[in-house]
Amino acid sequence: MNKPDHIYGLHAVQSILKHQPHQVTLVLYDKNRRDQRLQNCLSLAEKQGIKSEPRKRQTLDELTDNAQHQGIVIEYTEPEESISLTQRIESAENPLLLILDGVTDPHNLGACLRTADAAGATAVIYPKDKSASLTPTVRKVACGAAETMPTYAVTNLARTLDELKNLGVWLVGTSGNTEQSLYNVDLAGPIGIVMGAEGKGIRRLTAEKCDYLTKLPMAGSVSSLNVSVATGICLYEAVRQRTTT
Repeated sequence: MNKPDHIYGLHAVQSILKHQPHQVTLVLYDKNRRDQRLQNCLSLAEKQGIKSEPRKRQTLDELTDNAQHQGIVIEYTEPEESISLTQRIESAENPLLLILDGVTDPHNLGACLRTADAAGATAVIYPKDKSASLTPTVRKVACGAAETMPTYAVTNLARTLDELKNLGVWLVGTSGNTEQSLYNVDLAGPIGIVMGAEGKGIRRLTAEKCDYLTKLPMAGSVSSLNVSVATGICLYEAVRQRTTT
């Protein structure tokens, strides 16, 4: 069994209690906090048969390295992925994948997960190495999306991209080294949108695997956007095309 993690924050905890209660072994809460949002989480834990115990705020601070835990922390064990990426894609009517090539900032990963969930993406894929993972910070920033959005941390991203293409998924990468606008590419079919790392963009091998390289029009003085902002634009352009065709 995996070693339990400490997940914190009202949104993240509430989402896990709703969607993955069997992964929670204990709820710890600030004994001096009595607000309604915290009480709602404790009531949900009680309905799920999960034990809750009061703690001093200092104890919760120590468990979370002084993060903004909002008075609640849970012991959580990561579930084993029961559905393979191939199965998920084959069962999807029209797959929309978000592929993150080395996004290392946990706040960016959390924001990308939140946007992917909102856009109805099929899954989010990222490499195991040299990338942010589903840490407590990511879960808190994702505001519950980390528990509802299927995520796949893959050992070899290039090989995974080849597998996606064999499954009929077209790969659209974002790059500053192209003149083709995102808005001129057909995103209505099975698509994997590939976003690069902060600052560096997508790697050369990743770019070579893409069927199309596109860029976002930049009319101002800045040369690029934050990866989570760019991800939102790309995903919702795909959503727009899919709802108007």
